[in-house]
Amino acid sequence: MKILISNDDGIMAPGISVLKNYLEKDHEVYIVAPDVERSATGHAITIRNPLWAKKVEINQEFFGYAVNGTPADCIKLGALAIYKDIDFDLVISGINRGANMGTDILYSGTVSAALEGAITGYPSIAVSSAEFNDPMFETAGQVIIDLLNKIDVKKIPEFTTLNVNVPNIPIDEIKGFKVTRQSTRRYEDYFDERTDPYGNSYYWMLGKIVEDDDTENSDYHYVNKNYVSITPLSVFLTNKEYLDKLIRVIEE
Repeated sequence: MKILISNDDGIMAPGISVLKNYLEKDHEVYIVAPDVERSATGHAITIRNPLWAKKVEINQEFFGYAVNGTPADCIKLGALAIYKDIDFDLVISGINRGANMGTDILYSGTVSAALEGAITGYPSIAVSSAEFNDPMFETAGQVIIDLLNKIDVKKIPEFTTLNVNVPNIPIDEIKGFKVTRQSTRRYEDYFDERTDPYGNSYYWMLGKIVEDDDTENSDYHYVNKNYVSITPLSVFLTNKEYLDKLIRVIEE
């Protein structure tokens, strides 16, 4: 397959190199990724400034294009401009440093890059190693290969992304795959106020993870039990369950 790759940790991040190494054994890999880390940028795109794409070499070999934009920008630019003559079979974003579960997906540049692939018309996958400090990218790389051997990406529905979260354990300790729903895992945020030398206040946002949705089909439930979590995400966010109730309240 012809696969377009991006991430939000930046083109020099180790996760994207590991993903490339695993995929290029059997596939054609094309990389367009942010020039620096763009984590937590969500689905932002650049509309009032130009984008630059610069060729990046690693060990004197062409690696990919670095773009001074967001992860979503990278997919747009890669698919519609830089590699406009290539008919991609798949978009993959990652391997992210840290999990993308629950409300993470709203902020995640990694997931947003994959969703941009879905908007652009390609089957897409976001992949994250569920550990920030010392992620085992090799495990996540092998998981993606195993997943691609299990599924036909052409059958991923239009406007849909598979959000894959991989436990941070050796590959032989992975118990298997579980198809999950997005949990209500979220953050209890607070701000640490500090003062600069001129007496002005500035703030660091901090927070702790809230995991109180431990039903069996939630994403973090299975990741914590050493299963790979696969959650199908739609580009569209309508709350269909509430839609009908709201119609009855407002329109009838």
